[in-house]
Amino acid sequence: MVVLIAESINIMSQTIGPALKGRNPGPIQEMAKAEVKAGADYLDINIGPARKAGAELMEWAVRTVQEVTDLPLSLDTTNPVAMEAGLKVHKGRALINSISPARAAEELPFVRKYNAYMIGLLWGPEGMPRDANERCMLAVDLIYKANEAGAANEEIWIDPIVSPISVEINQVKACIEFMSMLGDIAPGCKSTVGLSNISNGTPADLRPWLNRTYLMMLMKHGIYSAIVDVFDTDLVKIAKGRRPDLVSLVHRMMDGEKPDMASLTEEQRKYAKTARVLLGESLYSHSWLEI
Repeated sequence: MVVLIAESINIMSQTIGPALKGRNPGPIQEMAKAEVKAGADYLDINIGPARKAGAELMEWAVRTVQEVTDLPLSLDTTNPVAMEAGLKVHKGRALINSISPARAAEELPFVRKYNAYMIGLLWGPEGMPRDANERCMLAVDLIYKANEAGAANEEIWIDPIVSPISVEINQVKACIEFMSMLGDIAPGCKSTVGLSNISNGTPADLRPWLNRTYLMMLMKHGIYSAIVDVFDTDLVKIAKGRRPDLVSLVHRMMDGEKPDMASLTEEQRKYAKTARVLLGESLYSHSWLEI
Protein backbone atom coordinates (compact mmCIF):
# COMPACT_ATOMS: atom_id res chain seq x y z
CA MET A 1 0.00 0.00 0.00
CA VAL A 2 1.49 3.30 -1.14
CA VAL A 3 0.41 6.52 0.58
CA LEU A 4 -0.99 8.78 -2.15
CA ILE A 5 -0.47 12.55 -2.07
CA ALA A 6 -2.87 14.13 -4.58
CA GLU A 7 -1.16 16.72 -6.79
CA SER A 8 -4.02 18.69 -8.36
CA ILE A 9 -4.34 21.73 -6.06
CA ASN A 10 -1.54 23.52 -7.83
CA ILE A 11 -0.94 27.16 -8.69
CA MET A 12 0.10 26.05 -12.20
CA SER A 13 -3.31 24.49 -12.92
CA GLN A 14 -5.46 26.32 -15.46
CA THR A 15 -8.50 26.06 -13.19
CA ILE A 16 -7.01 25.98 -9.69
CA GLY A 17 -4.36 28.64 -10.35
CA PRO A 18 -6.85 31.48 -11.02
CA ALA A 19 -8.98 30.31 -8.07
CA LEU A 20 -5.99 30.52 -5.73
CA LYS A 21 -4.95 33.91 -7.04
CA GLY A 22 -8.50 35.21 -6.86
CA ARG A 23 -9.23 33.64 -3.46
CA ASN A 24 -12.20 31.81 -4.99
CA PRO A 25 -12.89 28.82 -2.73
CA GLY A 26 -15.37 27.00 -5.00
CA PRO A 27 -13.06 25.27 -7.51
CA ILE A 28 -10.49 24.49 -4.81
CA GLN A 29 -12.99 22.87 -2.47
CA GLU A 30 -14.56 20.88 -5.32
CA MET A 31 -11.11 19.64 -6.33
CA ALA A 32 -10.30 18.70 -2.73
CA LYS A 33 -13.53 16.70 -2.39
CA ALA A 34 -12.91 14.97 -5.72
CA GLU A 35 -9.35 14.03 -4.69
CA VAL A 36 -10.63 12.57 -1.40
CA LYS A 37 -13.26 10.54 -3.27
CA ALA A 38 -10.62 9.27 -5.72
CA GLY A 39 -8.54 7.74 -2.92
CA ALA A 40 -6.04 10.37 -1.76
CA ASP A 41 -4.37 10.02 1.63
CA TYR A 42 -2.90 13.55 1.64
CA LEU A 43 -3.79 16.63 -0.42
CA ASP A 44 -0.88 18.68 -1.71
CA ILE A 45 -1.36 22.45 -1.80
CA ASN A 46 1.27 23.87 -4.13
CA ILE A 47 1.41 27.67 -4.25
CA GLY A 48 4.86 27.83 -5.85
CA PRO A 49 7.33 30.55 -4.82
CA ALA A 50 4.46 32.86 -3.78
CA ARG A 51 6.73 35.87 -3.32
CA LYS A 52 3.85 38.34 -3.02
CA ALA A 53 1.38 37.76 -0.18
CA GLY A 54 2.53 34.15 0.09
CA ALA A 55 1.78 33.85 3.79
CA GLU A 56 -1.76 35.12 3.37
CA LEU A 57 -2.34 32.84 0.37
CA MET A 58 -1.13 29.68 2.08
CA GLU A 59 -3.11 30.41 5.24
CA TRP A 60 -6.24 31.01 3.16
CA ALA A 61 -5.68 27.87 1.07
CA VAL A 62 -5.19 25.63 4.11
CA ARG A 63 -8.31 26.97 5.82
CA THR A 64 -10.29 26.67 2.58
CA VAL A 65 -9.37 23.04 1.96
CA GLN A 66 -9.77 21.98 5.59
CA GLU A 67 -13.32 23.30 5.58
CA VAL A 68 -14.28 20.33 3.38
CA THR A 69 -11.91 17.52 4.42
CA ASP A 70 -10.14 16.15 7.47
CA LEU A 71 -7.32 14.63 5.40
CA PRO A 72 -3.85 15.93 6.27
CA LEU A 73 -2.27 18.37 3.84
CA SER A 74 1.12 18.50 2.16
CA LEU A 75 2.17 22.15 2.07
CA ASP A 76 4.24 22.91 -1.00
CA THR A 77 6.08 26.21 -1.42
CA THR A 78 9.65 27.46 -1.59
CA ASN A 79 8.67 30.48 0.54
CA PRO A 80 9.52 29.69 4.20
CA VAL A 81 7.28 32.49 5.50
CA ALA A 82 4.33 31.09 3.55
CA MET A 83 5.15 27.58 4.75
CA GLU A 84 5.05 28.64 8.39
CA ALA A 85 1.80 30.53 7.88
CA GLY A 86 0.19 27.35 6.58
CA LEU A 87 1.59 25.23 9.39
CA LYS A 88 0.22 27.63 12.00
CA VAL A 89 -3.40 27.10 10.91
CA HIS A 90 -3.23 23.45 9.80
CA LYS A 91 -5.44 21.13 11.85
CA GLY A 92 -3.70 17.82 12.52
CA ARG A 93 -0.25 16.77 11.39
CA ALA A 94 0.92 18.47 8.20
CA LEU A 95 3.59 17.37 5.75
CA ILE A 96 6.21 19.96 4.79
CA ASN A 97 6.89 19.60 1.05
CA SER A 98 9.77 20.05 0.98
CA ILE A 99 13.03 20.92 2.76
CA SER A 100 16.19 20.92 0.65
CA PRO A 101 19.74 21.34 2.03
CA ALA A 102 19.64 24.99 0.94
CA ARG A 103 16.54 25.70 3.05
CA ALA A 104 17.40 23.36 5.93
CA ALA A 105 18.61 25.95 8.45
CA GLU A 106 15.46 28.04 8.07
CA GLU A 107 12.83 25.32 7.79
CA LEU A 108 13.99 22.31 9.82
CA PRO A 109 12.86 23.93 13.09
CA PHE A 110 9.29 23.85 11.72
CA VAL A 111 9.18 20.06 12.09
CA ARG A 112 9.37 20.18 15.89
CA LYS A 113 7.64 23.52 16.33
CA TYR A 114 4.52 22.38 14.46
CA ASN A 115 4.78 18.61 14.99
CA ALA A 116 4.97 18.09 11.23
CA TYR A 117 6.36 15.46 8.92
CA MET A 118 8.91 16.63 6.35
CA ILE A 119 9.96 15.69 2.84
CA GLY A 120 13.71 15.95 2.47
CA LEU A 121 14.41 16.94 -1.13
CA LEU A 122 17.79 15.76 -2.38
CA TRP A 123 18.59 18.86 -4.42
CA GLY A 124 22.26 19.59 -3.83
CA PRO A 125 24.37 22.76 -3.96
CA GLU A 126 25.12 21.99 -7.60
CA GLY A 127 21.52 21.10 -8.42
CA MET A 128 20.35 17.65 -9.50
CA PRO A 129 22.40 14.83 -7.94
CA ARG A 130 24.30 12.90 -10.60
CA ASP A 131 23.77 9.34 -9.37
CA ALA A 132 22.62 7.13 -6.51
CA ASN A 133 25.79 7.67 -4.48
CA GLU A 134 25.44 11.45 -4.59
CA ARG A 135 21.84 11.06 -3.48
CA CYS A 136 23.05 8.96 -0.56
CA MET A 137 25.54 11.62 0.52
CA LEU A 138 22.91 14.35 0.34
CA ALA A 139 20.43 12.19 2.27
CA VAL A 140 22.85 11.39 5.08
CA ASP A 141 23.77 15.06 5.47
CA LEU A 142 20.17 16.25 5.45
CA ILE A 143 19.00 13.57 7.87
CA TYR A 144 21.85 14.43 10.26
CA LYS A 145 20.82 18.09 10.24
CA ALA A 146 17.15 17.14 10.70
CA ASN A 147 18.02 14.91 13.67
CA GLU A 148 20.00 17.79 15.21
CA ALA A 149 16.89 19.97 14.82
CA GLY A 150 14.84 17.41 16.72
CA ALA A 151 13.25 15.49 13.85
CA ALA A 152 13.24 11.70 14.22
CA ASN A 153 13.99 9.51 11.20
CA GLU A 154 10.37 8.31 11.22
CA GLU A 155 9.25 11.91 10.56
CA ILE A 156 11.48 12.29 7.50
CA TRP A 157 10.32 11.32 4.00
CA ILE A 158 13.19 11.35 1.50
CA ASP A 159 12.56 12.46 -2.11
CA PRO A 160 15.45 11.46 -4.42
CA ILE A 161 14.00 13.56 -7.30
CA VAL A 162 12.52 11.77 -10.29
CA SER A 163 13.47 13.16 -13.70
CA PRO A 164 11.77 12.57 -17.07
CA ILE A 165 12.48 9.40 -19.02
CA SER A 166 12.52 11.51 -22.18
CA VAL A 167 15.58 13.38 -20.89
CA GLU A 168 17.95 10.95 -19.14
CA ILE A 169 17.63 7.20 -18.57
CA ASN A 170 20.58 7.10 -16.16
CA GLN A 171 18.73 9.39 -13.74
CA VAL A 172 15.66 7.15 -13.99
CA LYS A 173 17.77 4.14 -13.03
CA ALA A 174 19.65 6.09 -10.32
CA CYS A 175 16.39 6.80 -8.45
CA ILE A 176 15.56 3.10 -8.37
CA GLU A 177 19.07 2.24 -7.21
CA PHE A 178 18.93 4.86 -4.45
CA MET A 179 15.57 3.56 -3.26
CA SER A 180 17.13 0.10 -2.85
CA MET A 181 19.80 1.66 -0.58
CA LEU A 182 17.66 3.99 1.54
CA GLY A 183 16.72 1.45 4.21
CA ASP A 184 20.38 0.73 4.90
CA ILE A 185 21.62 4.32 5.05
CA ALA A 186 18.60 5.79 6.86
CA PRO A 187 16.75 3.24 9.03
CA GLY A 188 13.24 4.43 9.84
CA CYS A 189 13.07 7.11 7.16
CA LYS A 190 10.22 6.96 4.70
CA SER A 191 10.38 7.68 0.97
CA THR A 192 8.39 9.65 -1.55
CA VAL A 193 8.62 10.84 -5.16
CA GLY A 194 6.94 13.30 -7.47
CA LEU A 195 5.78 10.45 -9.67
CA SER A 196 4.40 12.44 -12.59
CA ASN A 197 7.87 13.87 -13.26
CA ILE A 198 8.83 10.56 -14.90
CA SER A 199 6.46 11.26 -17.79
CA ASN A 200 6.97 15.01 -18.21
CA GLY A 201 7.41 15.87 -21.88
CA THR A 202 5.68 12.77 -23.20
CA PRO A 203 2.29 12.70 -25.01
CA ALA A 204 -0.67 12.90 -22.61
CA ASP A 205 -2.07 9.49 -23.59
CA LEU A 206 1.24 7.79 -22.84
CA ARG A 207 1.98 9.41 -19.49
CA PRO A 208 -0.14 7.03 -17.36
CA TRP A 209 1.75 3.95 -18.61
CA LEU A 210 5.06 5.46 -17.50
CA ASN A 211 3.69 6.69 -14.18
CA ARG A 212 2.11 3.37 -13.25
CA THR A 213 5.06 1.23 -14.34
CA TYR A 214 7.61 3.39 -12.55
CA LEU A 215 5.51 3.26 -9.39
CA MET A 216 5.56 -0.55 -9.57
CA MET A 217 9.34 -0.48 -9.99
CA LEU A 218 9.69 1.74 -6.92
CA MET A 219 7.35 -0.56 -4.99
CA LYS A 220 9.93 -3.34 -5.31
CA HIS A 221 12.12 -1.32 -2.94
CA GLY A 222 9.36 -0.33 -0.52
CA ILE A 223 8.36 3.14 -1.71
CA TYR A 224 6.27 4.61 1.10
CA SER A 225 4.43 7.40 -0.70
CA ALA A 226 4.12 9.25 -3.98
CA ILE A 227 2.75 12.55 -5.20
CA VAL A 228 0.40 11.48 -7.99
CA ASP A 229 -2.50 12.16 -10.30
CA VAL A 230 -5.06 10.51 -8.04
CA PHE A 231 -7.65 10.58 -10.83
CA ASP A 232 -5.75 7.80 -12.64
CA THR A 233 -7.92 4.97 -11.32
CA ASP A 234 -5.56 2.25 -12.56
CA LEU A 235 -2.66 3.90 -10.74
CA VAL A 236 -4.69 3.98 -7.52
CA LYS A 237 -5.49 0.27 -7.88
CA ILE A 238 -1.79 -0.53 -8.27
CA ALA A 239 -0.85 1.64 -5.27
CA LYS A 240 -3.52 0.08 -3.08
CA GLY A 241 -2.42 -3.48 -3.84
CA ARG A 242 -5.26 -4.43 -6.17
CA ARG A 243 -3.09 -5.38 -9.19
CA PRO A 244 -0.59 -7.91 -7.84
CA ASP A 245 -0.41 -9.59 -11.26
CA LEU A 246 1.06 -6.48 -12.88
CA VAL A 247 3.36 -5.73 -9.95
CA SER A 248 4.71 -9.29 -10.05
CA LEU A 249 5.34 -9.06 -13.82
CA VAL A 250 7.33 -5.82 -13.49
CA HIS A 251 9.29 -7.06 -10.48
CA ARG A 252 10.23 -10.29 -12.27
CA MET A 253 11.49 -8.22 -15.20
CA MET A 254 13.59 -6.17 -12.78
CA ASP A 255 15.09 -9.46 -11.61
CA GLY A 256 16.08 -10.28 -15.17
CA GLU A 257 13.16 -12.31 -16.47
CA LYS A 258 12.39 -11.87 -20.18
CA PRO A 259 8.67 -12.62 -20.50
CA ASP A 260 7.24 -14.25 -23.60
CA MET A 261 5.26 -11.34 -25.02
CA ALA A 262 2.95 -13.69 -26.94
CA SER A 263 1.81 -15.27 -23.67
CA LEU A 264 0.80 -11.93 -22.11
CA THR A 265 -2.50 -10.08 -22.36
CA GLU A 266 -2.53 -6.82 -24.30
CA GLU A 267 -2.51 -4.87 -21.03
CA GLN A 268 0.40 -6.89 -19.64
CA ARG A 269 2.35 -6.39 -22.89
CA LYS A 270 2.02 -2.64 -22.57
CA TYR A 271 3.41 -2.70 -19.04
CA ALA A 272 6.20 -5.06 -20.06
CA LYS A 273 7.18 -2.80 -22.96
CA THR A 274 7.10 0.23 -20.65
CA ALA A 275 9.24 -1.59 -18.08
CA ARG A 276 11.83 -2.32 -20.76
CA VAL A 277 12.06 1.38 -21.53
CA LEU A 278 12.35 2.37 -17.87
CA LEU A 279 14.98 -0.32 -17.27
CA GLY A 280 17.02 1.07 -20.14
CA GLU A 281 16.62 -2.11 -22.20
CA SER A 282 14.76 -0.28 -24.99
CA LEU A 283 15.34 3.26 -26.20
CA TYR A 284 12.65 5.76 -25.30
CA SER A 285 10.49 7.04 -28.15
CA HIS A 286 6.88 8.15 -28.32
CA SER A 287 6.06 4.90 -30.14
CA TRP A 288 7.46 2.40 -27.60
CA LEU A 289 4.05 0.75 -27.05
CA GLU A 290 3.69 0.04 -30.78
CA ILE A 291 7.09 -1.54 -31.33
